[in-house]
Amino acid sequence: MVRGMEREQAVLAATAELLVERGYAALTTDAVAARAGASKATIYRRWPNKAQLVRATLDAADAARNASIPDTGSLRGDLFAVMDTVAANVADPLTRVTAELATLMRHDEQLAEAIRQHLAKEELSPFHDALQRAIVRGDIAANADVDLIHDVAEAMILRQIHLDRPIDAAFSERLIDDVLLPLLGSAR
Repeated sequence: MVRGMEREQAVLAATAELLVERGYAALTTDAVAARAGASKATIYRRWPNKAQLVRATLDAADAARNASIPDTGSLRGDLFAVMDTVAANVADPLTRVTAELATLMRHDEQLAEAIRQHLAKEELSPFHDALQRAIVRGDIAANADVDLIHDVAEAMILRQIHLDRPIDAAFSERLIDDVLLPLLGSAR
C-alpha cells in the first residue's frame, strides 16, 4: 500500500493528468481516486474540495519547475535561466489549463479562492529564487521591490502568451535588460 508523500504525489499527478484531459469542470474526486489508486476519503482528508486539490497540484507543478532552474551565479544569468524555463513550460498542457481556470474562477468562489492562494505564494513565482540569490550576493538591495518584479514580469509574459507571441530570446532580453534590471537598479 502506498502511503504518505508517495500517495500525495500520486494524487497530484492524477489530478494534473485529468485536469489536462478533461478540464476543471469535468474533474471529479472519483476519477482522481481511481487514477491514483487512493480512496476518496484519503483525498478529502487532505484537500477539502476540488478547488483546493487543483491548487495543490499547481503548487507542486510550480515548485518542480522552480527546482529545475539553475543557479548561474549572476542575476542576469539567473533571469535568463528563468525565462528559458518559462519558455519551455508555455507549451506544457498544465500551463495551458490555467487559462480555463482563470475564466472559471469568475463564477466559482472556491476555485477563485484556491487560485488566489496559489498566486499569493511568492516562493512559487519562477523569479523568486533568482531574486533571493541576487539579494544574498549583493547584486540587488535587500529592500528591492521583488513583488513589483514578479508582477511586471508575469504580466508581460501573460500578455505575450495571450497575443500568441513567442517567449523567445528577443522577448527575454527585452524583459530582462530593458525592464527588470532597470527596475532592480542593477547594471547589466
